[in-house]
Amino acid sequence: MSTPRSAPVGRPRDRSIDDAVLTATLEILNEQGYAAMTFEGVARRAGTSRPAIYRRWPGRPALALAAIASRLSVPAPPDTGCTLCDFGEAFNVFLAAYRTIRPDVLSALYVDCAGDEELRCSYLDTVVEPARRAVAETVDRAINRGDLLRDTDRELLLDLFGALIHYRAQFGREHLSDEEAYAAIETLLRGVAADFTGLVAHSEALDAARFAHLTGRSS
Repeated sequence: MSTPRSAPVGRPRDRSIDDAVLTATLEILNEQGYAAMTFEGVARRAGTSRPAIYRRWPGRPALALAAIASRLSVPAPPDTGCTLCDFGEAFNVFLAAYRTIRPDVLSALYVDCAGDEELRCSYLDTVVEPARRAVAETVDRAINRGDLLRDTDRELLLDLFGALIHYRAQFGREHLSDEEAYAAIETLLRGVAADFTGLVAHSEALDAARFAHLTGRSS
């Protein structure tokens, strides 16, 4: 009786090709934008072949998302104990992707992903959801501390945080300035804070304490 032959074992995936392709993709996205990114151009810059790229990523959107994911770090939830300070940092958490990747790249990439549910979910998981999850923890802590009203609509507040930043970035306007971010925070908190004046006083007290510590002065 003959013994069944085992299936041939393929060559292990060469991770150096992955790294070279992702690096080349990011360079092209940064220099020329998403519309100019082609498998041929990426292969040429990475020193590999188009078939090698297609074996790893089925199309341009998947490759671009993989490259962007390799650049973005998982954001830490802002947690200073000061709700006003945390909300200010929350804007920076939402802005991280747009400060790392050209906003026009993300806009064009989303257009390519929007019509495919799997790609759309991948885009959201890569660009949007990490920041949203991090800031959600910050909002939950603020509610638990009593700084925000107990009936605060958490999901709506997160939408409001992200909406202003995504709108400004997606439609080609400049990122929020510090002054605009503070004005937005004030507008949001006045609607959901249990005591907005108290939050401002707490933030100012922390700033004064840090200054005293740095200068060696005691209060």
